[in-house]
Amino acid sequence: MTRRLAPDFKTIADFRRDNGTAIRKVCAQFVALCKRLNLFTEAIVAIDGSKFKAVNNRDKTFTKHKLKARMAQLEKSVARYLEALDRADRQPTQVPKVRVDNLKGKISKIREQMKELEKIEDELEEVPDEQVSQTDPDARSMATSGRGTGIVGYNVQTAVDTKNHMVVARDVLNVGHDRTALADMARQAREAMGKDRLLVLADRGYFSGEQILACERDGNSPLVPKPITSGARFEGRFDKRDFVYNAMRDAYRCPAGNWATWRMTTEEKELKPHRYWASGCGSCKLKAQCTPSSVRRITRWEHEEVLERMQKRLDTLPMASQWRRETAEHVFGTLKSWMGPAHFLMKRLRNVRTEMSLHVLAYNVKRAMQILEFRFCFKRCGPERPLLVPTS
Repeated sequence: MTRRLAPDFKTIADFRRDNGTAIRKVCAQFVALCKRLNLFTEAIVAIDGSKFKAVNNRDKTFTKHKLKARMAQLEKSVARYLEALDRADRQPTQVPKVRVDNLKGKISKIREQMKELEKIEDELEEVPDEQVSQTDPDARSMATSGRGTGIVGYNVQTAVDTKNHMVVARDVLNVGHDRTALADMARQAREAMGKDRLLVLADRGYFSGEQILACERDGNSPLVPKPITSGARFEGRFDKRDFVYNAMRDAYRCPAGNWATWRMTTEEKELKPHRYWASGCGSCKLKAQCTPSSVRRITRWEHEEVLERMQKRLDTLPMASQWRRETAEHVFGTLKSWMGPAHFLMKRLRNVRTEMSLHVLAYNVKRAMQILEFRFCFKRCGPERPLLVPTS
């Protein structure tokens, strides 16, 4: 069709840089086209996030802890070199002059590095998340699923419909967790699919009471498993799930049959948790299995009923986690395979969002062609004008 005419890398780079807003709109318009083609017949989406590498080496990203460790390492090196120079002064015939000059040069370079690190330390005081990336200022150091591993990059969020596995909403964040992304991604997905209400599947990393509440208020039904953070079950004691709440009495019934009643309400980080405990914990025969403290205190969020409704939905849909994995995770595998080991090629958050929009657009186009079974053939319209026409 183009007679093998291809733009060079600079033309492509300038096009991405100069047309970021338009590219993101085209990606959204293609999702709207898929909606008109009735590809979103089911109102269920899976939301997931994955870390993608940025154009920024780990050695060019600094946190307070990393900076402190680097400074300590340089100070030890200087002390070691100074000790070697002192030995050369005491035994001038044993240490060659070349070695002495080399040690002096290393000390000079280290002191220059320490001055640069001091400047970075001043920069760290001015940023809210206490991270400085020198190559891509918007990239951030993020932990990955492997124990003790991490990358410098971005957190890519996608919402994928469970029937045709089309990406209906996407975003790129520079925070290393998913706890604040659920409500916004669900809202974008519902608007893109044109549904009144969505069933939203997500993993434990998205569990946040405030986000789940916002999701329900937007008209969506989230399904997010609650992470088990209490060590009581691991230590062989009862955890909160063993205490049954009675809304009429506003009290919890403990495993021993006693009632833990409301005692007080506090305010923590703009939340209002209620505290409950029973009066007879000291003489309870099951106390050893319940708590090592004098009484067992139970905390209940002021909107806990939202989490309880969600848990009931999870209990009736045990396959929700499997649906999420089958729907969302292979999308990231496909995108990372296309992008190669370097992942993103552009710098700054706005440009990275444009780059991801291009990849998502390509993914959705290929998915739509497979779903709709478009097959094209070339029809000659004159010697130099091939025309692409659908055969089905």
